[in-house]
Order: sequence, then C-alpha cells, then structure tokens
Amino acid sequence: MFGTTATTVVFGLLIPLSGCGSQEDGAGDGATLRLVAAEYGDTQATSSKAYWDKLTADFTAAHPGIEVEVQLLPWADVDREVSRMVKAGKAPDMALMGSYSDFAAEGELYSADQLFSVSAEANFLQPLAEAGSVGSTLYGLPFVASSRLLFYNEALFTKAGITSPPKTWSDLKSAAKALKDRGVKVPYALPLGPEEAHAEAMIWELSNGGGYADSSGNYNLASDQNIKTWQWVKDNLVAPGLTGPVPPAQLNRADAFAAFLRGEVGMLNGYPSLDHEARARGIGVGAVAMPVSDTIGSGENPPTVGVADWMMAFKQNGHREQIGSFVEFLYQDKNLMDFANRYHLLPSTTSALRTQDGGGGLSKNDTQFLTALRGAQLYPVNDPSWVTVSDTIKRNIGRAVEPGGDPKAVLEDISAKAGQAAKKR
Repeated sequence: MFGTTATTVVFGLLIPLSGCGSQEDGAGDGATLRLVAAEYGDTQATSSKAYWDKLTADFTAAHPGIEVEVQLLPWADVDREVSRMVKAGKAPDMALMGSYSDFAAEGELYSADQLFSVSAEANFLQPLAEAGSVGSTLYGLPFVASSRLLFYNEALFTKAGITSPPKTWSDLKSAAKALKDRGVKVPYALPLGPEEAHAEAMIWELSNGGGYADSSGNYNLASDQNIKTWQWVKDNLVAPGLTGPVPPAQLNRADAFAAFLRGEVGMLNGYPSLDHEARARGIGVGAVAMPVSDTIGSGENPPTVGVADWMMAFKQNGHREQIGSFVEFLYQDKNLMDFANRYHLLPSTTSALRTQDGGGGLSKNDTQFLTALRGAQLYPVNDPSWVTVSDTIKRNIGRAVEPGGDPKAVLEDISAKAGQAAKKR
C-alpha cells in the first residue's frame, strides 16, 4: 500500500464503455461497472481523482456504450469496505487495493486469462505475477509496485562526520549514535505502528536471513533468526534511544516520512515517492540496500522487500467482457505509466518500463528501486490468510521492542495467531 489519506473521496463517473459478448456476461445490456480504488493522494491536490477522471474520459471516447462509477476510499478503509460489500452481495466489478487472495480462495474473482490476451498476461513483471498467483493461476493483477531501500539524510550524515553509508547492523548502530550525539532528533526511524509495521518488520528480518516464510512457503514467524533480529533491535537501537522520542509501536510510516521531510530523521526505510518529495524540498538523500546483520556479513545481499498493489475483478455481477475491455485499456503502457509517474512508483509491466510514452522512462533514482524489485521478496499475499496474519503483525510486532518486552514471546504469540488464521482457511 502506497498512499495515505485521512479523508474519504467518493465520486461517480457515468462513462459509456463498449463491449461485446454474451448476454450472460452482461454485454450490450447497458450495465454499469463499479470500481472501488484506494486513494493514493494525501491532499485534494494530489488525489487520484484527477487520474481516474482523465482515464475514464479517454476510455469512454474509445468504448461507448457502458457506464463506469469510480469510488475512492482511504487505504485504512478500502480492504475492509470491499470485504463488506462482497459479503453483502454487493461486490464492485473491480477493486484496487492491497490484498486479493482471500477473494480468490472463495472463488469470487475472474482469473487474468479470462480478462486479458495471452501476451498482455505475460507482460507482468515475473516477481509480481508470482505474488499475484494462487497456484499457477493469476488472480491479483499487479498495478504499481515498489521496493524499499535505506534512506539517509546526506547533510545530517556530513554534520555527524559519517563518511559512508552503513553496510552492516553495527555500521547502522554507529551511524545512529553519531547522529544522536550531534543532536539529530530521530537517528533511525523505526515505524512499528499499526499502519504498516509489517513492512518494516520484514525488512529487518530479511536482513538477518529470516522473514515471514520458510523455504517451503509456510509461515515461520518465530524463527530463531527473527527472534535474534528483534532482540538486537531492542537492545542496540531502541534501548539506547536511537529511534527517537516516539515509541516504535506508536510511530506510523506516514509520521516517520513527514519527520524525514522536516529534516528530523537521519535514516529510515523508504520508497521512490519519498525520495522525490525530499529532493523537491532540497533534502539530499542517499539510498542503499538495507544493512545486513553482522552474522551474515556485508558481502551477502539478502532480498529487499517488494510491495505491490492489486487490481482484481469480481464475478458477482457477471460483467466479464466489459471488465476485460476496461483492464486492457487501463494496462496500456501510457495509462499505467501516467499513474506510476504521478506517484513516483514503478509500473507492473515489462513494456511500460521500456516505453517512452510515459514520459521518457524511469529516472536514474527510480532505476535503483527497479533493480531492487527484480530480486525482491514480496509479502505472501497469495496466501488467503495473509490479510489476517499481516494485521496481527502490524498490531503486535511493536511490543517486541518495548521496555520489558520479550521478542521471543511476542513472535511466538504472533505465530500462534497466524497458525489459527491459516487453519480457518
């Protein structure tokens, strides 16, 4: 999930679309398609509304005959609201949000091969297509994506006498201490609040050879590597006050990013949009791979975290032909690049990354995120229990680094709850 907003933006667009096909698919019967999408902007000026206005206007010009309504909801609400709609028998035709597999498991979604041509389906970047597939069938259509890198404020590093970015955890700790000694408010921002703690947690765990799943794809949340990771973070960053005045369990990503843009943060994990916004404000930003544990050593390069958002198409209203026309249009290179460029994210298709139609391709700064994405590890979003498991991680992992907290007990509790969620599926 890439956008944050505190307000709900809702708008209806009655747009004629064209379609052909059987009456069973709703073709030619004047059906209205409904798309519920997460809001990527955080102000009225940056709202996704402008994008959808233009896209649907262009679409109706090329496909007269069907109407489309677009509803934008905040990231905090969209997954829950779409689930409520589906359970109430009022599913939208399409949704753009952070999860899909629970709907796929219930047989609620059209697969990609029911919507796209073979060449269009094969156009998705391989790591994203794998994450969007249940078994060998693609249900979650990756829309935009990103990877995470460690950002550092170059001016603050210079002020603290730090001459090179950290490569190991010990380097990171030394840099954080130097920043604190020079009065930096937040040497390392550790956002383990409920907004997106699962991202920060996975970044740290991967950098010690752990992660959320074992080699067989089964959850392994309380592995020895993960326990050692959080014990180190607690003892070496949180306890010495190197993560700033706000307890990590209460620090959300949006607040950490805002503090970075105010020049108050020395280091944090970020993605391209933050890099662009910081540079626009005159903040020099360095970006490197997440430092690895001293056990692994600086010569190793564990995967970074990749993140994608998912478009899905619901069967409930039977509008397969019309949905197929719409998503084929949406995933055209120019249209996909328009959205990706608007929010400084990476498009999900190989051809969009090559095309010049989207404004000249990727910038030099964005290219490093693409390189990281090609070898990234994504959340296990194709597991139907992931929605519940990720929520459990988000709401509990911060307890592992609290004063008096026991990382082993916290991780075992999270693991037990994840096991219960998996059994329910």
